[in-house]
Amino acid sequence: MAIYTLPELPYDYSALAPVISPEIIELHHDKHHAAYVKGANDTLEQLAEARDKDQWGAVNGLEKNLAFHLSGHILHSIYWTNMSGEGGGEPLDKDGVGELADAIAESFGSFAKFKAQLTKAAATTQGSGWGVLAYEPLSGRLIVEQVYDHQGNVGQGSVPILVFDAWEHAFYLQYKNQKVDFIDAMWAVVNWQDVAKRYAAAKDKGNTLLLAP
Repeated sequence: MAIYTLPELPYDYSALAPVISPEIIELHHDKHHAAYVKGANDTLEQLAEARDKDQWGAVNGLEKNLAFHLSGHILHSIYWTNMSGEGGGEPLDKDGVGELADAIAESFGSFAKFKAQLTKAAATTQGSGWGVLAYEPLSGRLIVEQVYDHQGNVGQGSVPILVFDAWEHAFYLQYKNQKVDFIDAMWAVVNWQDVAKRYAAAKDKGNTLLLAP
């Protein structure tokens, strides 16, 4: 039985236009995200078979595949809810997301400085990857991470709360090779209500990270 399932989109394919075209949303969700879900489930089955047969010759590749597909599934699941056709702008106290706005200002100096860093991190990924705003529980601050593929170059224990997909399949049909233009446009559909909820949840659970004395 499948462990992971493809989540339904919280809006229709055209909800994020003109920032992201309906064709891209459909292909990205129904094909690419679905492939990561299938890859994670298939790899779990292969690991179970390896345990049953006590055959470990492929374990390195299987562990890498599991990290790749599972992380792809998790990041895409966040990505869809991070966006809204009614989104954009910046988090403001009057919109009920003042705690997030304060955390961004404290961690980066200002919203403008944070926006510049996340934009650059996403736009300059080498090959495929993501720009990520994450809650780092050890310091209790927000950090920007540059994720290669789906799972590399991240702080252990950090919790992603806002993700910008910089893989070519996220934008190429519409923006061609202009990744920077796509990332700039993404700010117009950020769902700050969702990001604020993720920040609050990550902060509440931040003390669960156990460190050696």
